[in-house]
Amino acid sequence: MSNEIQDERYYVVDEAIHDAFFMLLKEKELKKITVADIIKKAGIVRSTFYNHYENMEALVSATEDKTIDDIFILMESFHPQNDREICKSYFLAICEYTMNNPFLTSLLLSPRGSGFFEKAITMFHLYVTQVTKSTTPVYHSKEEFAYMIACTIGCTIGVLHKWAKEDFRVPKEVIADILAQTFISGMLPYML
Repeated sequence: MSNEIQDERYYVVDEAIHDAFFMLLKEKELKKITVADIIKKAGIVRSTFYNHYENMEALVSATEDKTIDDIFILMESFHPQNDREICKSYFLAICEYTMNNPFLTSLLLSPRGSGFFEKAITMFHLYVTQVTKSTTPVYHSKEEFAYMIACTIGCTIGVLHKWAKEDFRVPKEVIADILAQTFISGMLPYML
């Protein structure tokens, strides 16, 4: 039972560190956030931070990994269909995740995001390879299918970048609708 309590405490503190990090990202640039800022905002001592992360780079890397995992969970929940509402609800979930994740938003807007996107693109490539192996498109080759998945990912990232750069002024429903329409009319036909 005491191990369960320790595990729970570890995750509670880890969540507090990430919450503090996300709050600070709303206040200042990523490169200006320090361990001192995090521990103050999280209400922990320095040694507690270092029990979780070696330094700020380790926290950033762990946050990148968590963000990629979250995106993959969203991607795996989507089963492409020629149904505008299903597609729109999927892209709406991605829009909401982007708006509510200041780390992802900061990466979309900064040159620092290139390392994250390299890591994400590598993971997306593995995902595309896996999906392509388990799917047999009727009208197109597996190679065309793989490129269209990559196109969908690139298109989505491009739209999210523009939307974040414009401070999310366009309602998320409109962005989700644009992405759904683009997917249904441009990419889905290649996936069938």
